[in-house]
Amino acid sequence: MTQIDFHTHVADQIGHICRLVRKARAQAADSRIVILTQDRRQLSALDQALWTFSAQDFLPHAEVHEPMAAQSPVVLTDSDQNELPHHDILINLSGAVPAHFAQFGRMIEIVSTEGGDVATGRQRYAHYRQRGYPLSHHDMSQP
Repeated sequence: MTQIDFHTHVADQIGHICRLVRKARAQAADSRIVILTQDRRQLSALDQALWTFSAQDFLPHAEVHEPMAAQSPVVLTDSDQNELPHHDILINLSGAVPAHFAQFGRMIEIVSTEGGDVATGRQRYAHYRQRGYPLSHHDMSQP
């Protein structure tokens, strides 16, 4: 069953994801991550941030339709209907319950500080809890 972690009160979603990817890759170099964005604009911002996040860290990634996506440890997509090359970790920025989240071993829900995002985050949390998924909560406003 998919383990679901909620990261709430995230002021800088893109920066937070870059740190999550760096941490996951440092803890397990064979980590395979899919990041589901809200839209193409957010995907482009995340793509740029992953390349420029840190001069010391290389965060290799590819968009789901690129030829190297199957070999890439991090895959970016703006649609949960795309065929995905791996199903280890899903980071969800979409604001909705991903259609195929249960195929992943772990999912991380990112909830910003914006009112609308907080409300939909609560709805997703209730959705997963009602279905018996193991949940954890990490309040990112706490140091």
